[in-house]
Amino acid sequence: MRRIAGTRGAAFAMAAFATTLLLAAQPPAAEETGAMAKFTLTSPDLADGGRIAEAQVFNQFGCKGGNVSPALAWSGAPAGTQSFALLVHDPDAPTGSGWWHWIVYNIPPGTTSLPAGAGDPKKKLMPAGAVQARTDYGSVGYGGPCPPPGKPHHYHFQLYALKVTKLDVPADASAALIGFNVRAHALAQAEIVGLYGR
Repeated sequence: MRRIAGTRGAAFAMAAFATTLLLAAQPPAAEETGAMAKFTLTSPDLADGGRIAEAQVFNQFGCKGGNVSPALAWSGAPAGTQSFALLVHDPDAPTGSGWWHWIVYNIPPGTTSLPAGAGDPKKKLMPAGAVQARTDYGSVGYGGPCPPPGKPHHYHFQLYALKVTKLDVPADASAALIGFNVRAHALAQAEIVGLYGR
């Protein structure tokens, strides 16, 4: 009888352990995913899935746009957000790794928008403390679309809510290194995808 009781006890313990593992593996509660779903990025200059206007297009390499960064606004950042980062990337560029068009990090947590033209460092429209990194054009600040002729490319404007106040990266950090650190500290992400072709 003692042996049977011991076997039953072990079986019960194993079942309890398995239940604990299953519960731990469950997806986040609905209220948590709901809070993250509220984090949204909008723009009066960009429609998600729409064509990017000439005002935002690059002004070299055969393109004759205004190269003005679009106005952006966001809301619903999750609790614990300590800063924001903005990454603008074209994965369709024929480089093997896409093309980085705009990188901004250390955006203060109280910030909820960037005005049109904030991507031009000369205009000094960025909030204090925000850092603009070098794009694949080789310059700091916003560089608009200018794909080779052919099918439209997809331009991902991705805003990240981060759990750190500042990214620990060198001043001359590559876009890939910044992107790695951004994703490593991300609490949530909001996105607009614009299209442009010529």
